[in-house]
Amino acid sequence: MIKAIIFDFDGLIVDTETAWFEAYKEAMNVYDVDLPLERFVQTVGTDNAALYEFVQQQLGENVSIEEIEAKAASFYQIKMKTPQAREGVKDYLEEAKQLGYKIAIASSSNKEWVIHYLNELGLLSYFEVIITSEDVENIKPAPDLYLKALAALAVRPDEAVVFEDSLNGLKAALAAGLKCVVVPNPVTKFLNFQQHSLRLNSMAEKRLAEVIELIKG
Repeated sequence: MIKAIIFDFDGLIVDTETAWFEAYKEAMNVYDVDLPLERFVQTVGTDNAALYEFVQQQLGENVSIEEIEAKAASFYQIKMKTPQAREGVKDYLEEAKQLGYKIAIASSSNKEWVIHYLNELGLLSYFEVIITSEDVENIKPAPDLYLKALAALAVRPDEAVVFEDSLNGLKAALAAGLKCVVVPNPVTKFLNFQQHSLRLNSMAEKRLAEVIELIKG
């Protein structure tokens, strides 16, 4: 019996990932270097190590990571001036609340980042548990964030469902023994997702109750 719903945050609740991809791409274009989607997407759901390695390979000692980050952050702020939740997110949260599910977030980002956006979106009150990078030793694709969320919710893996947008997030959920519904965004929709319980184009595609019914077997 499902008792809890655990959501990833970046790229799933609000599509920060597409904005960051476009921002980093623009920042590197300043130096006439292209950022392929397949390189950026390696960082989605985890840290930026693969991205920083690519930047150094392409730009060498001529430009620092800090300089690229500063330019990207400037572009990002413009793109995310008025953040919007992804389609169907609020409906899922409202339905989860009405159905009596416990609701949590498990994110590789930091807590300040997550809470800032949840406040901006008016969604903070829906979540009784928020687990972020400060709460664990290893972020996704390690299972630590999801294991910590399960413990905080006091539920077993078979009593919870995860919603994810990234391959690193899916790997983390599976490693924690959880069923995972994949809801990719424009940056992650080309990834080779496997072993997920269900894939949706958006949360507006099916009601939460329908999703639970489809995957509970």
